[in-house]
Amino acid sequence: MPNTIAPARWYRLIPLVFITYSLAYLDRANFGFAAAGGMNEDLHISQAVSSLLSSLFFLGYFFFQIPGARYAAHKSAKKLIFVSLILWAGLATATGMVSNLTALIAIRFLIGVVESAVMPSMLILLSQWFTKDERSRANTFLILGNPVTVLWMSVVSGYLINSLGWRWMFIIQGAPGILWAFVWWRMIAETPQEADWLTVEEKAELERRLKEEQSSIKPVKNYSQAFRSAPVILLCIHYFLWSLGVYGFVMWLPSIIKASPEMDIVTTGWLSAVPYLLAIGGMVGASYFADKSQKRTLFIWPFLLIASSAFFGTYLMEGKDFWLSYGLLVLAGGALYAPYGPFFALITELLPKNVAGGAIGLINSMGALGSFVGAYLVGYLNGLTGTFHASYILMAMAVLISALLTFVVANYFKRLRVNNGSR
Repeated sequence: MPNTIAPARWYRLIPLVFITYSLAYLDRANFGFAAAGGMNEDLHISQAVSSLLSSLFFLGYFFFQIPGARYAAHKSAKKLIFVSLILWAGLATATGMVSNLTALIAIRFLIGVVESAVMPSMLILLSQWFTKDERSRANTFLILGNPVTVLWMSVVSGYLINSLGWRWMFIIQGAPGILWAFVWWRMIAETPQEADWLTVEEKAELERRLKEEQSSIKPVKNYSQAFRSAPVILLCIHYFLWSLGVYGFVMWLPSIIKASPEMDIVTTGWLSAVPYLLAIGGMVGASYFADKSQKRTLFIWPFLLIASSAFFGTYLMEGKDFWLSYGLLVLAGGALYAPYGPFFALITELLPKNVAGGAIGLINSMGALGSFVGAYLVGYLNGLTGTFHASYILMAMAVLISALLTFVVANYFKRLRVNNGSR
């Protein structure tokens, strides 16, 4: 049965985390539209350097995940996100004012650094508010900021670039984050005990249930032990390969579509939005049934297998039928996003609270490294071969191996549940 305690949590917290993550994702994903919409020509950026710039964000994102997650877990997620909001919004706005490649390289890297703590901090914050029966859905509402943002951003960015140019696109889409930082600071409560909109009884019951969950998880002494554990290592490899496919797709989809004959930037924007519409439905459905059944891995590997098959299909169809190839890309994009809620709920159910924050940071950092590799290699292969064939095979293989690794994680999780049940 779903947990129905303190229903105010859903409408008090979820909109705040959703909008905050949406702003973060907007400021990382609109770069692909600028690259396809004239920035490369204006700043004399080659295809190889464009690939590096698209992926450089994730390099900064990779290095600062664990420190940010530890700060959020042991000090304050609220404060860290507030400062990060102001910094990344300022840097995103500054992207529209750059006049040379050196400044653009520095800004892209720094945006990655200041955004690196957002995802693990949000997951840690939600784990303090939502129980096991709710966590997949709560995580999904957070991560929905990703496809929902790309959905509308794809359309709006196309019109902004067409009307005002890529510089104003960055400025208009970056500046609101600075104002939102103060809304975040005023409205968010770090823990249930700080929320004046919960009753004393609701606070006590929520705290009791969260403590009860922790008692059923096998103790882990410290970060060193957690990072060397089999599930964390497997999930790191899994998320690296999955993210390689996701961000190879996200960062280069506008360029893939724009390469079609007689394709303008506005049409590119509309077509680039469609996969994220499918992604929204997949994420909501997967998280609902993952919470209802408590079978997390069952709502991860099938979607990744579908995405891999769609990439293989696109490879076979490229150059033969644009609309069939495009339809397969839509399917791949939707399937890639669907498992996010169950995946991050799984982490907090494998590890106790004292190490879960650092483990989320480590796993997310490996995802960031995979994103860097995917965004760079897809762009590099596109420039090297002059086609997207090699990129489709790369993304298909990475996601396929990730899907297969899910079975190993599922087996470990099954044995863990049996052991916990016999205690």
